[in-house]
Amino acid sequence: MPELSFRLAWELLACFCIGSIPFAVIAMTGSGIDIRKVGSGNPGFNNVLRVSKRRAIICLVGDVGKGIAAVSLFWQPGDPWQWAWWMGIAVVLGHCYSPFLKFRGGKGIATSAGVMLVLYPKLAWPCIVTYVVGRIVGAKLKIPEAGALSSLSSWALFAILVASFEGSAPAAYAAALFAFVTWRHRDNLARLRMALQH
Repeated sequence: MPELSFRLAWELLACFCIGSIPFAVIAMTGSGIDIRKVGSGNPGFNNVLRVSKRRAIICLVGDVGKGIAAVSLFWQPGDPWQWAWWMGIAVVLGHCYSPFLKFRGGKGIATSAGVMLVLYPKLAWPCIVTYVVGRIVGAKLKIPEAGALSSLSSWALFAILVASFEGSAPAAYAAALFAFVTWRHRDNLARLRMALQH
């Protein structure tokens, strides 16, 4: 048992460290632009997309890849299913509170999408499609904060699907992570509220 506890502890730390790799900043290397000082100031995919589609793809692949890599590398068949969720949460926390960025970071959507794809791939794909459709429609209709709305809508759908098909215990983890990414988008939601009031 102590061996398992030690293994879990260092694996969670490793997942956090993987999550902390700041692909938004790395993607902007050579551009002369500090992504933390333009747009929303958020070092994440949506903000990079405002600056460069090509660099945003690099950021997206890196951020989604972090979520996939962390859970795939460390969760093993026979491990408690909760461990996979804890590892997923650890990599998302690393992304959002990167020590490389003075414990700042992105909002966790792309990295958590990678976690979704490992934990429940059949449930993740409808959510990814929801996000993409939301972004396209939002851009065409010029809906304020379309990126945030699409992100949170896709995560809400994931939580609902997990509750519907996987049971209440995994759903509690999905709901907790949904609540966290919603809280990370609080500034976006405040801006949306202000836009709707005018």
